[in-house]
Amino acid sequence: MDKRKNRRLKMLRDQQDIFLKYLKVKFPLFHNSNFFFRDFHYGVKYFLDDKLLPTNYQEAEECAKDFSKTLEEQGIFVKVNDLGWRVNYTDFATVTPGDPF
Repeated sequence: MDKRKNRRLKMLRDQQDIFLKYLKVKFPLFHNSNFFFRDFHYGVKYFLDDKLLPTNYQEAEECAKDFSKTLEEQGIFVKVNDLGWRVNYTDFATVTPGDPF
């Protein structure tokens, strides 16, 4: 793994809570909802770009693959298939049933 990728993964791991909240703002992300890899990939790219760590498409995809494994190990993402996960993060549970928007 190169230094550039390590730096980006470290940023994601160190700021995991901030990153998850960032994803929730950018994408429809709720407890027990499905979340697709491509949305996660773009979320990683936009987050790193906003943190002044410009990341190209391929780098962001590699970081997303590696960081998603961390979230799977923590039980935050439960793999459904090769395209995505079920979000298991109770902080993102909706309180009132109905349209979240």
